[in-house]
Amino acid sequence: MDAYEAVQAYPDGESTTARLALTAAECDFSGIVIRNGPAAFENGPSRSEITDEYDIDAVDAVEIGGDSRSAASARVKEHRDEHTLVVVEGSDALNRFACEEPRVDVLARPMTDGDVNHVLARAAKRNGVRFEFDFGRVLRTSGGRRVQALGDLRKLREIVAYYDAPYVVSASPESHLELRAPRELLALGDVIGFDRESVAKGLAEWGRLAARNRERLSESFIGPGVRRGRHEEDD
Repeated sequence: MDAYEAVQAYPDGESTTARLALTAAECDFSGIVIRNGPAAFENGPSRSEITDEYDIDAVDAVEIGGDSRSAASARVKEHRDEHTLVVVEGSDALNRFACEEPRVDVLARPMTDGDVNHVLARAAKRNGVRFEFDFGRVLRTSGGRRVQALGDLRKLREIVAYYDAPYVVSASPESHLELRAPRELLALGDVIGFDRESVAKGLAEWGRLAARNRERLSESFIGPGVRRGRHEEDD
């Protein structure tokens, strides 16, 4: 099973990229997406060193938040060609912006501080923006907060299914101790109303996105369906 997990590494999270990569490899993940790639790789091993050392794909990403659409737009434009994945942190202020921006790959945790409706689902599908199903709130909360998290996941699942919107699945760990193996996430999905095939597809989608974007960022890519040939290279 090809499965990726999207992690928050030190200094924004509690564990280094190396520690997260080691644990993810032991859990049988194919790769990890480092949401805070710019900060996480600054004073530690590079992405290629992580990949070579732990035999796991390390995907650099940038997660953009805040309360200003204009500031978020500027940051997306700044980082789009520098990082494999561009993720926008969901909120009342940014959910609609993210869904309408084709340069965004993933809208993270859209229900935590915001909401999703049919308008956003249609826009996300049209622009290829993935909604994130965040299982982390279910795993790491209890009582009323867990009930709310389950309700949010149910609502998002129904909207995504109805409009056939794209999505990813994550447990959003900030520590290696919060990592859960793919088989555990599949089992959790069963319990909270997701079928295993859907969860597996969402875990694999991170890797599929990374592969697509790496091709687009490569020197040979000009546009969809068009690649740089010998004549363009010689010009």
